[in-house]
Amino acid sequence: MTRINTNIPSMIAQGRLRTNTNDLQTRLERLATGLRINRGKDDPAGLIASEILRSEIKAIGQAINNSQRAINVISTAEGAINETSRLLLDLRGLLVSSANDGALSPEEVEANQLEIDSLLSSIDRIANTTSFGSKKLLDGSLGYTLSGVTTTDIQSVDVFGARVPEGGNRNVIVQVTASAETATQQLSAATTSAAAIEITGNQGTEILSFASGTTVAQIQTSINAVTDSTGVSASLSGNVLTINSDTFGSESLVRVKTLSGTFMGDASYTAGAAAVVDNGVDPTVLVNGQVADARGLKVNIRTNGLDARFFLTQAFAQSATSTTFDVTGGGSTFQLGPSVTPAAQVSIGINSVSSGALGNSVVGFLNSLRSGGTNEIKGKNFIAAQNILSEAINQVATARGRLGSLQKNQIETNINSQQIALENVSASESIIRDADIALEVSALTRAQILFQSTQNTLQISNSIPQAVLGLLG
Repeated sequence: MTRINTNIPSMIAQGRLRTNTNDLQTRLERLATGLRINRGKDDPAGLIASEILRSEIKAIGQAINNSQRAINVISTAEGAINETSRLLLDLRGLLVSSANDGALSPEEVEANQLEIDSLLSSIDRIANTTSFGSKKLLDGSLGYTLSGVTTTDIQSVDVFGARVPEGGNRNVIVQVTASAETATQQLSAATTSAAAIEITGNQGTEILSFASGTTVAQIQTSINAVTDSTGVSASLSGNVLTINSDTFGSESLVRVKTLSGTFMGDASYTAGAAAVVDNGVDPTVLVNGQVADARGLKVNIRTNGLDARFFLTQAFAQSATSTTFDVTGGGSTFQLGPSVTPAAQVSIGINSVSSGALGNSVVGFLNSLRSGGTNEIKGKNFIAAQNILSEAINQVATARGRLGSLQKNQIETNINSQQIALENVSASESIIRDADIALEVSALTRAQILFQSTQNTLQISNSIPQAVLGLLG
């Protein structure tokens, strides 16, 4: 080569040196950061995929945190409800004690009533003070709000869970397609020959004896006199005596067994014959087009969009018609998934557990057991008080069970599934973005060798034009 203005070998060496320098810098950067992609130019498509996965990782991690916080909220609420349950059991013991009226002095009954008042105050205190952060949990503020409930159709409504559209309402249509019936037996005669019968209902059994010539009106009076003990009542139309259970549905019962004689001259009611038994019929109820679990006047529906319990009125349960109401809001929604969608959320209503809320409009409310209340034990309202307490205990137990089921079957399983998702998505993102250290160390060694050899090559190529000096002598 005898030209000196343009040194082509040097230019080639410079280009290779620039390339090898960039490669060396890239390897050093990857080893320093541990990342294969540090900027968009490193891998544009990989960067896009990695950022999408990073967004998902962040959302999944927050979903796990949300679930753990939800467990803390539920555990706080359940712990308080558990204490309420213990107080209700103490109330039940005091009620049974007070019903032993023949063995208690008025002062002892008064002392029991004072303790009942104290227990009810404690129940109210728990309901009003239980909170998580600044959010009250058991005062009813986390219950669902309803509108348009027709009380002539539905006596009581409890909504435990509902998906309410943002800014909208969830309409609930309750339709009776087949009516409820009581257990019923009918006999027709003006009088009866001498007979003794055993009559049984849901409440118990009584034996009634009738002399020959007892009129059907007298028989009606005798049956109704023991209604509290049997749960069976009688009505009269002409000479037709109708014996009905006081409750509706398949669990209702009227059983008549003739112990002697022939009751009202009916051969089916002759001594030695099998007892005549009839059960009631449950209604067929559709809620938003889906078949609900109806037992007597109580209806339960549990779907993805609605979890509720209704008590129908007798008139509505016996008519093939429908009624509607709206769930307008309320409840407590927990975001358990990485996407803000209804499928990634669970909602639950936590109703008030105060003495004014426990019970229902069918049997009465717990606060009526206070001194001066309609069902105070000093007034010997033992059966009514027992029905209220039984309903309150069932409500509290159901609330605990629902909270426990939500925690165990939905939230804890959600944490497990989200944790697995987090591991897999993180592994996928790592493959795309993280540097393979072994590979990068190997590449660094190669880059260092090439960098040094290129420097030497550039030095040699720069000295080549000096050979022209030999031509000048």
